[in-house]
Amino acid sequence: MSLLERLERQKRDGIGEEVKKKLEKESYSPETVDPNFFIKTKIHREIIEIMNKKAINDSGIIDNKQELMSTIEDLVEKENIGMPRAERVILIRDIYDEVAGLGPLEPLLADPEITEIMVNGPKIVYVEKKGKITESNVKFRDDNHVMHIINRIVSPIGRRVDEASPMVDARLKDGSRVNAVIPPISLVGPTITIRKFSKDPITAKNLLQFGTINGPMLSFLEACVRGKLNIMVSGGTGSGKTTFLNVLSGYIPENERIITIEDAAELQLKQRHVITLESRPANVEGAGSITIRDLVKNSLRMRPDRIIIGEVRTGEALDMLQAMNTGHDGSISTGHANSPRELMSRLETMVLMAGMELPIKAIREQISSAVDLVIHQERLKDGSRKIVNITEVVGMEGDVITLQDIFVYKQTGLDAQGNIKGSFKATGVVPSFIWKLTSNGIMVKDDWFTT
Repeated sequence: MSLLERLERQKRDGIGEEVKKKLEKESYSPETVDPNFFIKTKIHREIIEIMNKKAINDSGIIDNKQELMSTIEDLVEKENIGMPRAERVILIRDIYDEVAGLGPLEPLLADPEITEIMVNGPKIVYVEKKGKITESNVKFRDDNHVMHIINRIVSPIGRRVDEASPMVDARLKDGSRVNAVIPPISLVGPTITIRKFSKDPITAKNLLQFGTINGPMLSFLEACVRGKLNIMVSGGTGSGKTTFLNVLSGYIPENERIITIEDAAELQLKQRHVITLESRPANVEGAGSITIRDLVKNSLRMRPDRIIIGEVRTGEALDMLQAMNTGHDGSISTGHANSPRELMSRLETMVLMAGMELPIKAIREQISSAVDLVIHQERLKDGSRKIVNITEVVGMEGDVITLQDIFVYKQTGLDAQGNIKGSFKATGVVPSFIWKLTSNGIMVKDDWFTT
């Protein structure tokens, strides 16, 4: 029995002082983190017992929020706790979150302004709001409490995390991306990083309101997607690549068969004819792994009109380029890079990671013939996200891939609040793939490219 379990039992029996003193010597006392620790633990245990009895007796389970809240309220009332009603409401909500949700994380997940949650062990939790990172007042009881929440996240999707496999990628029901790292890899205790997805997916209209892009650029990109160009979205971590990929995917016609391939399914496509594939890590024996590359190869046998890869990181880049070069036009993917030019270099490296001994010139020819357009997005110093380059992949000049910008974002300075000022500009270059758009019946406007 753990020290915490002994404390709970002895506190219930009225003989917990000895263990309590020992915990205090170790600078840990659950009451200092949560003054209602013992009552929450007791009611939580009673709720679980009630749910188990209902399941065993085939009398149904507590399967809706209203019934569960009512049961918790009855148990709290029975305890006859002397506390104001406002505090009691918070206590009931906290117990509900522990039983049915993700405990202390629930208020953060419910806050629409929070875009990222970072749990650095049980006592330190940071959040990102409007691009700025601040420390929250949320705390967990101990490492076991954090581990309990991690297991609650990863178990429903068939993932695991333990000493043998101390890192895991997962997702929440709403598509939010989760990464967890536990000891012995993490020296500060179990950590959780959640990249939240909005309950209402970001739309093209939202991007215009946020100033991420302007009207002509968005109209041009819509034409490129409908015209079945092969597109790569590049950017750094947290720049908004997946969100923008989701918006671009919304322009794919309803009558096309779409296959999405991701490590953790995040894309929220609204079309009806969508097949979602998700990679799978190895099991305890180290077998059964299904990689992104395996899924890309398999997708070619599934009669796709469009292949959308959440992110290319390694050898799957070769299979993606081959698919783009063999009739699967309109494929879209993302990749980490600091500029369109750097993305070309990274694609070369990723192709080499496939284990094929190809000449560099042959790889570059594959890239230049496969990729039509690169959209580069950045998170600027003020926390805003902007499309800073829309760049055409023109072709090869000697051994070099030729790129030309069609649209750029020009920074001009800072305003009084420290926000970056700037504007989107067309470079005046008319892309050479315009013929492909017009031949597919896509309308192209000359004023998109007017400087």
